[in-house]
Amino acid sequence: MPTESLKLFYCYAHADARLRKRLDDHLAILKREGIISEWHDGDISAGQEWEEEIHQHLQSAQIILLLISSSFLASDYCYDIEMQKALEKQDNGTAHVIPIILRECDWKIAPFRKLQALPSNGKPATMWGNKDAAFADIARGIREVAEKPRGTSSTEVSQTIYDEKNVPRVDKW
Repeated sequence: MPTESLKLFYCYAHADARLRKRLDDHLAILKREGIISEWHDGDISAGQEWEEEIHQHLQSAQIILLLISSSFLASDYCYDIEMQKALEKQDNGTAHVIPIILRECDWKIAPFRKLQALPSNGKPATMWGNKDAAFADIARGIREVAEKPRGTSSTEVSQTIYDEKNVPRVDKW
């Protein structure tokens, strides 16, 4: 288990705020245990420069959740700015990016398609018969990532990603 909590960043469209809150509730035990500390743009106080706050928290995040829906894919800010920066951090080994499929949408051609998505099998959380079971599945997947031993770097973890032929391979990040 990490000695200091990992910084988790929510990248989501505001249309999905209710679903983000529901996921946040399922992650409460990870926060109580000190495994993660989360941040989302709703934490920006009045008078703060929102773009600078987002940039600062995204840069310091070790786990970045992409909350995927048609609203996320339609958002220029989520897709062109936050997601691109998140994937750069994934590629350079400074963060673990996890796509969370909230609602049914055509996401399998997006740049994050190479990353293993949650919930299990990439089935959208809103399509599960029991939505709490979907969010519990997501929380277990995030716990698994957060509790993996880290090597010399504070963010180094092995993960499975898929190459262009959709064949699993293990990389260090």
